[in-house]
Amino acid sequence: MNIRPLLPLLALALLPSAASAQPAPAPPPATQAIDVASGAWEGIVNIDVSVLFPDYREPWNAGQPSGGSGTGFLIGKNRFLTNAHVVSNATRILIRTTNDPEPHPAKIIHIAHDCDLAIIEAEDGKHFEKLKQLDFGGIPQLNTEVIAIGYPIGGDRISVTRGVVSRIDFRPYSHTSVDSHLAIQVDAAINPGNSGGPVMQEGKVVGVAFQGFSGRVAQNVGYMIPIPVIKRFLKDVEDGRYDHYVDLAVSDFSIENPAQAKALGTNGDGVGVMVADVEPAGSVGELLKIGDVILSIDDNPVMNNGLVRFEGELMDMNEIVERKFAGDTIKLKYMRDGKKQEATVTLKRFDPYVRLGAQYNQRPRYIVHAGLVFQPLDRNLMDAHQMRDSVVNYVFDNFLTDKLYVERPEPVVLTNVLPDEVNTWLSPYAHSIVDEINGVKIKSLKDVKTALEKKDTAFIEIRLLEKNRPLVLKRELAQTAHPRIMQTYNILEDSYLGDE
Repeated sequence: MNIRPLLPLLALALLPSAASAQPAPAPPPATQAIDVASGAWEGIVNIDVSVLFPDYREPWNAGQPSGGSGTGFLIGKNRFLTNAHVVSNATRILIRTTNDPEPHPAKIIHIAHDCDLAIIEAEDGKHFEKLKQLDFGGIPQLNTEVIAIGYPIGGDRISVTRGVVSRIDFRPYSHTSVDSHLAIQVDAAINPGNSGGPVMQEGKVVGVAFQGFSGRVAQNVGYMIPIPVIKRFLKDVEDGRYDHYVDLAVSDFSIENPAQAKALGTNGDGVGVMVADVEPAGSVGELLKIGDVILSIDDNPVMNNGLVRFEGELMDMNEIVERKFAGDTIKLKYMRDGKKQEATVTLKRFDPYVRLGAQYNQRPRYIVHAGLVFQPLDRNLMDAHQMRDSVVNYVFDNFLTDKLYVERPEPVVLTNVLPDEVNTWLSPYAHSIVDEINGVKIKSLKDVKTALEKKDTAFIEIRLLEKNRPLVLKRELAQTAHPRIMQTYNILEDSYLGDE
């Protein structure tokens, strides 16, 4: 994990329309025109999606319906690859080809939010049996031409645009806002609706269009998910499920200052990057320490700026780990106190940072008791409630850096107080993190349920983090008021803790 400030990247399906018309792109070279016209675009489908955005302000409600569109393409028998953000929170998916306007229902088979990829299939695959499957290529070279194919806004027919590969880099993916992977920058005219469409070179897919800058930030700057990320996703789901990316869960600091290099014991050959932070729950949490120097990963020397030469290219050192799967091992060479050491590390997913990213395809969890609404802290909650409480913001912003997840794996927020005579004058307590309920330390939403079910005291006493005054309800009155409040606010279930 190498946390960097996020740039204003947007999923392509969500980009605003351009303010003014752009000059028409030049026609693609003849060889590429032949490649596309040979039938490849018959396997490229338009995806119409009806979605239901969860309601994190009133989590007992169904949510807000909406819709969108994107692109996908055939990669196997009745298997279409697209972006996760195209089909996230979908209630209905329809696909159609450029030569057949009839919509066909489809469903999600696999979805990977951390790398913004998904596989869907038509409910009746016979309509697509004669379509041509697209083949994969490799990583395109810098300054080479590619074509992006999809169904952008402004028309129902397929669109083909041309551009040049301008950068290959390890970058944030906007879908979750916390995951970073290899990405390729192109200057092709990629617009909303292109999401999930193939980017091709010499008749083969070299990437999937997925995000870009808004027109206010940069012009004609788009990104595609490259082949290594795509193939890793496809390999991961071969066993029928997606196991997510693994992570070293360390941050690094360049060793480019000569005095610092000497103090750390490196020999000045430009190899070695310092460990700036280590997550206790990460893959190397029990191995590395702050101040250690990582020398190589799987015998690939790590340069003093954190890059490695991997598969003939200079890449972020995390790219080596990116190609691995849960349970795989890597060989790590490092230096501590001037002494070189070596260890084999088993890789695993680092769960705590997932809470900091946007969540999809899940119902909001909550507990309502006597008008008090409890919800677990995550990015969706922060965005929905526009949290301004300084303690809540501190816990969210420093959940990783201050290792707050160790003591409190799932912080719980009192998000609302539904007005009733039993909870009069308690609304100022809303938007506070719950520390204890009747002496029970609240480390997760399940702890709230456990604490509220205890009936050994006449009062319910709730202590909030960094708040000196406890919130107190008389238990007998709270129990009497609870069904009344549920009826008043049309709440059918007083809790949802997630699927068992």
